[in-house]
Order: sequence, then C-alpha cells, then structure tokens
Amino acid sequence: MGGVRAWVEAMRLRTLPVSVAGVVTACGLAVASGHFSAVPALLCLAFAVLAQIASNFANEYYDYKAGLDRVGRDGPRRGVTEGDITPRAMLCATFATLALAAVIGCGLIYYGGWWLLGAGVAIAVGALAYSAGPYPLSRHGWGEVAVVLFFGLVPVSLTYYVQALCCPMQVIVAGAGVGLMGANVLIVNNYRDRDDDLAVGKLTLAVRLGRPAMLILYGFNVVAGAALIVPAWMLTASALWPVVPALYVVASLAILRQLSLRRGAAINPLLGMTAMAMLVHALLYLASAIAQ
Repeated sequence: MGGVRAWVEAMRLRTLPVSVAGVVTACGLAVASGHFSAVPALLCLAFAVLAQIASNFANEYYDYKAGLDRVGRDGPRRGVTEGDITPRAMLCATFATLALAAVIGCGLIYYGGWWLLGAGVAIAVGALAYSAGPYPLSRHGWGEVAVVLFFGLVPVSLTYYVQALCCPMQVIVAGAGVGLMGANVLIVNNYRDRDDDLAVGKLTLAVRLGRPAMLILYGFNVVAGAALIVPAWMLTASALWPVVPALYVVASLAILRQLSLRRGAAINPLLGMTAMAMLVHALLYLASAIAQ
C-alpha cells in the first residue's frame, strides 16, 4: 500500500467525526440561542478537522521515532512504520497541516478578538504535546484527559464564542459532555493496543488501569456525556430531547458490549462506530435546534 491511500490512512478518517461533533454541537447551541453565524462556524470546522489531522500525523511520526509502533500491528496501518511514507515526509505534513490550520484560525480573530491568537497557539501546542515533547501526554496516561479538553471543552466553547461573543455555563457543560463522548474513541484505541503498548513501555490509561477498568470508564463516559448535554437539548424545546440521548446511550452500550467480546483487529470497526455515534447525536441536536 502506498501513495494517496497511505496518506488517507494516516489521517485516520474514522476518528475525524470527533472534531466535527464538537463544532456541530456548538452550532446547535448557537442556533438555539439565536446567535448562529455561518462563516465563523465553517472556519471553526475547518480548523478543528485540520488540527486533528495534524495531531494524527504527529502521533504517527513521533511514535515511530520513539520505537512504539511495530510492523503488522492490530490497529490501522501506520504508513511510516510500514515504509509507505518517509519519516521526513510525515514530519513535513504534520507542520504543513498545522500551518494551514493556523492560517484558517487567524480568520477567527476578526470575529472573536486578538486573544484567540493565544488560544490557537495553545491548541497547536496541544496537538503536538499529545505525542511529542518532554512529557508526551499519550504515553503517560493523559490522552483521554487531553481529548476531553481539546475535542470537547475547547472546540464547543470557542465555536460558540466566536458566534455569540459569550460563553454561558450550559455551553461549557455541553463541551464537557462532548469531550467525554470523544474520549471513548481513544479508550477503544488504547484498549485494543494495551498489550503492544505495555510491551514497549507506553503507559496509556489502559496500560495503567487494565482492560476491565477501561470498559467501566467507557460506560461512564457514555452516560455522563449524554447527561451533560441534556441542558443543551432543553434549550431547543424539542420533543426529541429525551429520545436522541437515550438512543445514543443504547447504541453506545451495544458498542461497549462488542468491545468487551473482541480482541485485536476485530476491535477496529468499533473505533468508527464510537465516533459516528457521537456525530449522529450532534447532527440530530443541530437539526432539532434548527426545527424549534
């Protein structure tokens, strides 16, 4: 495998709904409060997706440099480890994608003020700090916390802010809920890779706590994530608000059961299912807000 296909695999498309869901949820909140603005919302969407792709590229490059990946791993194919992409090309792609995200992010300064420049720098540092630096978060059991922050609280709050120029508590609470949902994608990934990560000394939360604890954490995140977004649903005055969160919980718990029964590469489809469950929830919330 090589060429375009290798780069598409490196983007980890099945996980990108995580960054999209945060922006979509914030747009639903903006619609419900009468503050929706399409241009800054689209800029936030582009920025969020590019930042996640840059983080994925960085993760592949820095894990390869640290000797944490192996050929023929159970997870999605790693182009650098398999020899499909050169390390230099991946490093260049990481910073080029991050630079493009920064250019797009600068457009948000017009809507939210110059302080967003500092927020953008913090997000860029976070995208790299997940896998690089003196204390890579993904190798010390802080990956899930980083997801809650950078794929939940930050994108939901900032996307809402650049439209409304305020950030009420229900937005922050919803951001925490989205973050918990998104953390489950990483839980699935680390649950699958626990044995490989343990062998190379990569101290993910799954390595530290063990697989049974990760299953419990997944279930907690499902229920708590859905509960934290209930106040946002109530803003829409939609009759769907008890139904959609309940369906999300049921679908996610079904995924959790499959996770408990599978090992190795058989877990890979559950990554995309977990990410799509949260995206469908976000899209239905946005649709309900529009229909109110």
